[in-house]
Amino acid sequence: MHMSLMVLGTSSHAGKSTVVAALCRVLANRGTSVAPFKSQNMSLNSYVTRDGCEIGIAQAMQAFAARLEPMPEMNPILLKPKGDAISQVVLMGHPYRDVPAREYYLETEFLLEKAVSAARALEERFGHLVVEGAGGAAEVNLYPRDIANVLLARALQYPVILVADIERGGVFAQVYGTITLLPDDIRPLVKGVIINKFRGDPEIFSQGIKIIEEICGVPVLGVLPFISMDLPSEDSLSIGEKQSMDHPVRIAVIRLPRISNFCDFEKLERDARVDYVPLGAPLADYDCIIVPGTKNTVDDLAQVWKSGTADEIRQAWGRGIPIIGICGGYQMLGLEVIDSGVESCEGSHPGIGILEVVTRFDRYEKKTKQVTLEARPIGPVLSSMGKVSGYEIHMGKTERVGAVEAFVGEGAATRDGLVFGTYLHGLFSNPRAADALLSFLYSLKGLCYRPSLQESDPYEDLAANFERHVRMDLILPFFE
Repeated sequence: MHMSLMVLGTSSHAGKSTVVAALCRVLANRGTSVAPFKSQNMSLNSYVTRDGCEIGIAQAMQAFAARLEPMPEMNPILLKPKGDAISQVVLMGHPYRDVPAREYYLETEFLLEKAVSAARALEERFGHLVVEGAGGAAEVNLYPRDIANVLLARALQYPVILVADIERGGVFAQVYGTITLLPDDIRPLVKGVIINKFRGDPEIFSQGIKIIEEICGVPVLGVLPFISMDLPSEDSLSIGEKQSMDHPVRIAVIRLPRISNFCDFEKLERDARVDYVPLGAPLADYDCIIVPGTKNTVDDLAQVWKSGTADEIRQAWGRGIPIIGICGGYQMLGLEVIDSGVESCEGSHPGIGILEVVTRFDRYEKKTKQVTLEARPIGPVLSSMGKVSGYEIHMGKTERVGAVEAFVGEGAATRDGLVFGTYLHGLFSNPRAADALLSFLYSLKGLCYRPSLQESDPYEDLAANFERHVRMDLILPFFE
């Protein structure tokens, strides 16, 4: 029988996603066929598969680590919060419906069945799985409906590794409390613990390892150091951990209340100071402004106006500052957003008014597809991009009513090209797009732009770090 492994956490953001990715690459390097899986993910950072299905960005990243093409089965249930305790449920890559939390839990049995079926399909195709849990594994009040941890572990019966975040403090309570609170039938599945995000000399923690093993009765498989990897952020918790680098060029990404796919801009962080600026903050000192995607354009647009950020953006436009809108940000930069009640409040909502476009939400339908576009030769940034690839994830349709195309068949721009909008997520993951923008911004300061080089494969770095610090001799038997 093929064996697989489940990675649970003592809390959210303990590092489960990167541990799963590391294991996928380590196993793939050893010739083991393995696929990642997460039954239920709550995140506004998502990815579109080749066949037009939407999954969490973390599962796409893990698939790449395993050298696989991302598939909807790897994340059968994706929850995208819209506000007011309502989330859009994406089921097997496609919008299912918007539900309040209470109604969602009424579908626990149905959704668990879908999740287990997806896991079994992957198991049949690839042989081995590395399964990621969600949040903390010992949320006792959620046990009757916890389809990402306890109920899934009960259904799959895979051995479990528990990941603890020592950076948060209280790691002994994290590990012992989690294991102790697990249901009696799940507790024996725990086969080891990984201590994550350790700073300093791990030898200092050697006594701590002995204590954990003694009180918990399972081995500590390794102590992973706190490191920064060039991998996309999974969810909004990552924004709070970002530290702006000291670069001469400063880019403001508007931190919308329901910001989505902010990982679109992480490649720019190598060579520019990228700040995720809260609503209401001044924008006068920035060289470029990006209005990112959002799960709710109408409601976030209202907050952009109420906070004064819309006026700040318009003033920056008047100063000749480049402004870029991605997805929902593109919609906001337009003249008007008309909602028939599909996304939020029915009616006409004034946009920021820079791009001559109008967006309409008239049906509950999401466009999800991978695309390759040719930038139009307009202005200093677009004219240097050429062909770029990415993916679209959006509701609503945007029509140009005076603006020129930013890309062939897509997007819109002012006639000088200094302001443009597009539905293309992942635009600045294209080196040509990032270089086009940064070259222009550096030139405005009289500086020569020299892009940072990607010296190595981040997945290989992740795997090498994992193998250095984790006892693979205790993990490999799970996959034999």
